[in-house]
Amino acid sequence: MAQEAFDGGIIREIRVEGSQRIEGATVQSYLTVRPGDNFDPDKIDQSLKSLFATGLFADVSIRREGGVMLVQVVENPIINRIAFEGNKRIKTEDINPEVQLRPRTVYTRTRVQNDVERIQELYRRKGRFAARIEPKIVQLEQNRVDLIFEIEEGQMTGVQAINFVNNNVFDDDELREIMITKESRWWRFLSSNDNYDPERLRYDQEQVRRFYLRNGYADFKVLTSVAELTPDREEFFITMTVDEGKRYKFGKIEIQSEIPDIDVTPLYEAINAYSGEWYNGDKIEESITALTNRLGDLQYAFIDIDPLLERNQEDQTINLVFELKESPRVFVERVDIVGNYNTLDKVIRREMLLVEGDPFSVSKVKRSEQRIKDLGYFLDSGVEVKTAEGSSRDQSVITVEVEEQPTGEIQLGAGYSSTDGALLDFSIRQRNLLGKGQDLRLSTLLSSRSFEVDLGFTEPYFLDRDLAAGVDLFRVVRDNRDTISYDLESTGIVLRAGYPLSEKLRQRISYSLVQNKIDNIYFGSSLFLQDQLGTTITSSVESQLLYDERDSKIEPTSGFYGLWSVEFAGVGGDTRYLRNRITAGQYWEPFEEVVLGLTTEAGYIWGMGKDLRINDRFFIGGDTLRGFEIGGIGPRNVPDPNNPENSDALGGTIFSRASLELTTKLGLPDELGVKAHAFYDAGTLTAAKETPGVGDVFRDSNKVRMSAGVGVSWKSPFGPIRLDLAYPIAKEPYDQTETLKFSFGTRF
Repeated sequence: MAQEAFDGGIIREIRVEGSQRIEGATVQSYLTVRPGDNFDPDKIDQSLKSLFATGLFADVSIRREGGVMLVQVVENPIINRIAFEGNKRIKTEDINPEVQLRPRTVYTRTRVQNDVERIQELYRRKGRFAARIEPKIVQLEQNRVDLIFEIEEGQMTGVQAINFVNNNVFDDDELREIMITKESRWWRFLSSNDNYDPERLRYDQEQVRRFYLRNGYADFKVLTSVAELTPDREEFFITMTVDEGKRYKFGKIEIQSEIPDIDVTPLYEAINAYSGEWYNGDKIEESITALTNRLGDLQYAFIDIDPLLERNQEDQTINLVFELKESPRVFVERVDIVGNYNTLDKVIRREMLLVEGDPFSVSKVKRSEQRIKDLGYFLDSGVEVKTAEGSSRDQSVITVEVEEQPTGEIQLGAGYSSTDGALLDFSIRQRNLLGKGQDLRLSTLLSSRSFEVDLGFTEPYFLDRDLAAGVDLFRVVRDNRDTISYDLESTGIVLRAGYPLSEKLRQRISYSLVQNKIDNIYFGSSLFLQDQLGTTITSSVESQLLYDERDSKIEPTSGFYGLWSVEFAGVGGDTRYLRNRITAGQYWEPFEEVVLGLTTEAGYIWGMGKDLRINDRFFIGGDTLRGFEIGGIGPRNVPDPNNPENSDALGGTIFSRASLELTTKLGLPDELGVKAHAFYDAGTLTAAKETPGVGDVFRDSNKVRMSAGVGVSWKSPFGPIRLDLAYPIAKEPYDQTETLKFSFGTRF
């Protein structure tokens, strides 16, 4: 409009044309002039901008007809509905929250373009930088439109190459190795690390920086990190420019304290850095953590430690001073527990090694956290014990945050052996009954030749003391005539109690009363078995000592445990024996996410002047020696050497076994819970100098049997699943083998 058209004169009337939904008075309310005002070009221009700024109009014009100012508007349409087409990788319900426009709101090109950018950013976060979003509108009556976002998702945007500039000490391959982001290669089809992710690249920059700091380059910097998209938008070139700087060694290392009356001399033991060795940033952090823990155990819960670095450019050394800021001794003011909806507070609280009024201790806080995790009632990643300053500087509030998981279990196992055929193992268990921490379980095993049922109940804190009391009732019926020529029925009860002798040492005492009945002995079986005919009562007491310093009882990655059990039968009943068994295990984590476990076991049983009955002897195989059936090794009656499967397992009096297993991830996402296993088992079982029966065709050897195999386990949504394949590599001709073992279960 020409400015001179609005010079001079009075506005007698303002008339609005073109409005449909919006009242004329509403349009006039956005104007900066009113009837009676002068025709001022500046104010009319401001009115025009004000109308556009509302977002209600697609077009606006103002003109003058004598004393009348005409405002012509074209309203933006109203959105009837919003739809998405072509999105397969990202669900509509995940895109909707990113879009600001909604049905029954005003359509504007600016808002639509903003939403397009938001959707593209969503696809970029998913690694699809080639995604294209095209907004389309469908005109409807009454100035309404349907807004449709047509999406072409494109392929995952890979990384064609990762290059480094100015790196002279470490070559590109060494630096690529420490990065999570990888170059796209066909063999990485199971991984998403070769897809470009800006957040992951920022993490990789930090990993590269820490790598140089670990190797003495304290001045290292990442100058630039550029990701360039190829013209076809399918891959990225990543170029990282670095400044390595000089390499330093540690010079003097000191501790300076502002805390009065504290002897810093013992604290030097916690420092993991030494003068004369190459500078290492990780060792500084580890030393700070160790010092914090040491001081935390001395009640300095909120100690502030500053590492002060002094560079000496001439001899390329760095003097290091750990400065301890002033802090009071701290006591526990309160312990709060949050997140437990089913589990009672006292079940969690009794695992805490600290209570209100105790001197604060970092190590006790950490051990308490692990004790709560070991309960198995909560997600391992959902247990966190936090400390914060209380009502004063010398008071701390400990907050236990937990995230509960299902503690009911239904386990279903399946297997196959040449003797028992198909096996079905079923158990139902509630490990946190009524949220009281009580354990109730019922398990059964069924095959064509056996049936077992076991009912058990445990109260972990009997009479509100750290005394685990429990009872087991069981019934076992085995039709063994086709394999070892007799049937066995066992019915019994076990009363048990366990209590701690120290934090890592625990004792359990139990009493068992069992009735065993052996009948239906095959006519042609060994004389030893024929002597077993009849019913006996076994009354025994057992003592177990368990030392356990593993970092976790559920999935240990480090630590040791040892178990020694002694059982004496002869407290009444018909049988007498003394059974000794020792079990030990050690776990290591030689590499990240790789766990090596070694378990060993040995046992000896002495008849104390009486012949040992077959049901009291040791049997090895199955889970205790993979690759062999249960009772697959050890003394056997083998009447026909050409047909060793037609033989009786007689059990042994002395055994030993060991198992070495390596567990690692398969490179799949952590949330899948898939792990691979490689194992090597070895064991032997013998009857020592005993001879089962005169005239029996007795085979016994103390030679070590060995097997090796691989397995895979999966924490599936239906429960844990494991498949093992084992191959015997050292065995006797009469041993019974089993190659495949499979089990699965579920939780509720």
